[in-house]
Amino acid sequence: MSIQVSPINPVSTVALERSTYLSHLLDLAKATSNEIAWLQEVRDHAVLRVQEQTFPTTRDEEWRFTDLSDLLKLDLVTAAPADATAAELPEATHRLTFVNGFFAPALSSIDNLPDGLAIGNLSSLATEAQSYLGKQSGAEEVFTALNTAGLTDAAIILVRKNAVIDTPIHLQFISSASQPALIQPRILVVAEANSSVTLIEEHGAIGETAYFTNSVSEIWLAENAQVNHTRVQRDSQTAFHIGKTAVSQARSSHYTANTIDLGAKLSRHNLEIYQTGEQTETVLNGLVVARDQQLSDTHSTIALTKPHGMTRQLHKCIIDHRAHAVFNGKVYVPKAAQLTDAGQLNRNLLLSPKARVDTKPQLEIVADNVKCTHGATVGQLETDEIFYLQSRGIDADSARKLLVNAFAYEVLAQVPIDSLRQSLIDHVARS
Repeated sequence: MSIQVSPINPVSTVALERSTYLSHLLDLAKATSNEIAWLQEVRDHAVLRVQEQTFPTTRDEEWRFTDLSDLLKLDLVTAAPADATAAELPEATHRLTFVNGFFAPALSSIDNLPDGLAIGNLSSLATEAQSYLGKQSGAEEVFTALNTAGLTDAAIILVRKNAVIDTPIHLQFISSASQPALIQPRILVVAEANSSVTLIEEHGAIGETAYFTNSVSEIWLAENAQVNHTRVQRDSQTAFHIGKTAVSQARSSHYTANTIDLGAKLSRHNLEIYQTGEQTETVLNGLVVARDQQLSDTHSTIALTKPHGMTRQLHKCIIDHRAHAVFNGKVYVPKAAQLTDAGQLNRNLLLSPKARVDTKPQLEIVADNVKCTHGATVGQLETDEIFYLQSRGIDADSARKLLVNAFAYEVLAQVPIDSLRQSLIDHVARS
């Protein structure tokens, strides 16, 4: 008697593999412990959210150009504390440093805080964090929920009502893994009414061991608050980095983001802005520099639900060799958001015939009394410009670098700290 064996469905096999891997990530997250009762409830709820979802594939519209298959090859373990050295910014008097997701008091500087400012981690600011942590819109997204499911600590910045903090606050996240590890940094920023603060968020690495960083930042702006936020990602070239920045803006608040993505084998940044009051202002500046076979994906969402909102977004990509950049920028303007003024521009510079960019600026407008524009450009260095510089005595290689630096500088000029800005300019010049 012969037995008929049905062929294996490759789609089902891939789905099973990804489901198993997501379960493994969730087990790693659940293995971390905490001693805060209310936080355990937040974590348990996030576990349920993860269990209801699937690991993203290129069949999902939001992940169509970003294949996570290489991440599945990493046999990850739970991150452990490690030694590291902090890189100080001279202009930033106060600093919070985390190594492999663990707070490093010896590398931090939280003494002599000005009036109206509280910074620290969960052990010192748990009561103040309870009303905000895990409460942003978009918390159900699979990687955001995974971060919350393993939440044990966070970098916390509280700026009290009417406080104006003149010096920047440095948030430093260092990866120093001896074996592939799951590292899940968390940030909570609360800017109360009429307050102002400048934040520098840096992600970097010691060594070249592959790892997976899954970071989440929640930023709350109360009425008339101002937050200037610079986020720099310089992870190891073998690393995987998925980050979420979720921002809630109340009436007349102003949020500026300068996002610079330079590192990681594969990186993805989800930047989400939620307007909860009228007359908000949002400025988003982004720069991606990708080379070799890097993949850098930026997805932004600006949800304007109230009248008189203003947004400006400029996102630039410099792509070389076989690198691949992705930009998907969404702006939602429902009927209630009359008199909205939104502008979005994505500009891409390809330095190699094999470099690739997929860009999708996206406006969804229902309101009829608005001013909304968007656009995207993809180009190479102009031979006429190179020739002009050569005619002035500059060699061809230097001419190309000069033009690339000029392309990047429009974004880098917005970085509010001189030492960091120069460091980033130097990095682009060396790329």
